[in-house]
Amino acid sequence: MESRAKSMGHAIHPILIVFPLGLLATSVIFDILYLITDRTGFQVSAAYTIAAGVIGGLVAAVFGLIDWSAIPAGTRAKRVGAVHGLGNVVVLVLFAVSWLLRRGADNWDPNAGALVCSFAGLVLAGFTGWLGGELVERLGMSVSDGAGVNAPSSLSRRARARGA
Repeated sequence: MESRAKSMGHAIHPILIVFPLGLLATSVIFDILYLITDRTGFQVSAAYTIAAGVIGGLVAAVFGLIDWSAIPAGTRAKRVGAVHGLGNVVVLVLFAVSWLLRRGADNWDPNAGALVCSFAGLVLAGFTGWLGGELVERLGMSVSDGAGVNAPSSLSRRARARGA
């Protein structure tokens, strides 16, 4: 089933999710570096990457919701997509809470609650990311009906003529 929200022949949602996922994972790496080194700067970097990741996640979610709404009701794909989407909402909430807990501290210093929220958010993001892969790779969501190992480029005339 093809994506409803496309740009230049490709689904927008899978293109956008790499940014928030990478930013949120990087924030956890900055937190770990801060805990190991106690060097000022890592906790500030974590706070900024969380903010950018949450904003990017909200943008990606809009396109994910558009695609999810096109999945036929009563299918496994609809159920997996719902768990994927709701799980990612929880991920964004966990990171947003982590950011809010840091906001009032000197130099965005994370307390235990902020760290727990971020680390739990990253673990959950791994699971919801796997579900997203299940949607695309196993269930064929957002895959062009004209896809195949020898399919023409999504920008080619042949692909446009077939509606791919």
